[in-house]
Amino acid sequence: MSLSFSEQLTYSTVQIECEYANDNGGGTGFFFRFLHNETTNSHVPVVITNKHVIEGAIRGKLIFTKATAGNMPLDTQHVPITLDNFESLWRKHPDANVDLCAMPIASYLKAANAMGQRLFYIPLDKSIIPSQQQMSELNALEEILMIGYPNGIWDSVNNKPIFRKGITATHPKFDYNGKKEMMIDAACFPGSSGSPVFIFNEGGYKNKQGDFFPGRTRVFLLGVLYAGPHQTVQGEIQIINVPTSQQPMTISRIPINLGFVIKSERILELEQLFNL
Repeated sequence: MSLSFSEQLTYSTVQIECEYANDNGGGTGFFFRFLHNETTNSHVPVVITNKHVIEGAIRGKLIFTKATAGNMPLDTQHVPITLDNFESLWRKHPDANVDLCAMPIASYLKAANAMGQRLFYIPLDKSIIPSQQQMSELNALEEILMIGYPNGIWDSVNNKPIFRKGITATHPKFDYNGKKEMMIDAACFPGSSGSPVFIFNEGGYKNKQGDFFPGRTRVFLLGVLYAGPHQTVQGEIQIINVPTSQQPMTISRIPINLGFVIKSERILELEQLFNL
């Protein structure tokens, strides 16, 4: 049995559950593969999310899907991995203004395998990060796909995330307000922090000249959701990180269905933290 492109993407994310000092919450992580040693072509498997998701987390949990001996998913059989001192396990982007971090998971995969539990996941890698040339060929208005766990909603029986669709709100080739970011028009709820944002056209797509390419699938990782503008009841627009949990607030904030996305090229800046 083979998996379609969209089915493969359902195995690229993981829900991150966090226990903080005075609250519980979490967000979305996704699997990625960093080059570790170019000479030996070895790679490091990691989970990537936002810094603010794991900040202050005393304990965290990731839920993996089991795999068969033939490395196919056993969707209804899961392996939860709970980790103490959770925040300390993550390597943070060196720029304090870039809300990205990554956690190596090879040791947990090996430990599970030693106990006879094979884990199934499909990591993303740099091959789906668009080049500058590919970004320049995108249209100002493109359909996007965001994968995650909004409001903690997920298929807990089959360990599956939620797909959300939207559009680009700013042209992907431009750096929004001079930062390596862009905006999307999509519903960005608590739990969506760390969600990967894709251009995903399965079975055909049009380029910006209007030429149609039937039968082709186009997949680009545009970036990672981290924040969104909210409107207060008083009408003030504020930019806040997508919350990790639902909390009562003194001032009510209303999402206006826009999200800020860190461009995927910044993911590659994390790779230096894992290179030999």
